[in-house]
Amino acid sequence: MSETTALIGLAALWLAYAALHSLLAANAVKAAITRRWPGAAGAYRLAYNALAGLLLLPPLALLYGRAWTPLWTWPGLWAWVSHGLGLLAILGFWLSSRHYDMADFLGFKASTVKAGFCLSPWHCHVRHPWYALGLLLIWSRPMDSGFLLTACVLTLYFVIGSRLEEQKLIAQYGEVYRAYCQRVPGLVPLPWRRLRADEAAALIAQAQRPEC
Repeated sequence: MSETTALIGLAALWLAYAALHSLLAANAVKAAITRRWPGAAGAYRLAYNALAGLLLLPPLALLYGRAWTPLWTWPGLWAWVSHGLGLLAILGFWLSSRHYDMADFLGFKASTVKAGFCLSPWHCHVRHPWYALGLLLIWSRPMDSGFLLTACVLTLYFVIGSRLEEQKLIAQYGEVYRAYCQRVPGLVPLPWRRLRADEAAALIAQAQRPEC
């Protein structure tokens, strides 16, 4: 298989993954499935995450199963910076996960109750901490043709996916979430756009009022 053909196949696999992942996350699709199979409602998130993991295997197998054309590496001191940024991203995933109920997030609790509006310290700096950390991780790596294509497709997916996710959050939390979006950037933290602890607490209190 030529590299051009392999790149087209890799792009198709990543785009198919992103489309299916977003489709199954849509409230309308989840509602339709749980109407058809009411007993599946509590296990939907667990099945969704399990399927997401399985669907990652084909593009990853192609990405790491062949040699791609090298594009650039980080020389000398920059290699240490690159590795340091990657380690910081991984550490960030671990630290930020402590502010989530991971059993619920992964679907092991089989709960159908939606969580209330809350903001971790990470969410005071960026609306989508895991997407931001993912961008840091993928763009700090040495690049070959396959990984560059992967980084571009995943970046596009993070941008579009975050917008789709926010539409659901606006529908759920209304003006509280709109106000939050106006104050905090979506994917790239900006020092001059962040919430203080008291401002975050005020938004959380506003979301808990009956009229919200």
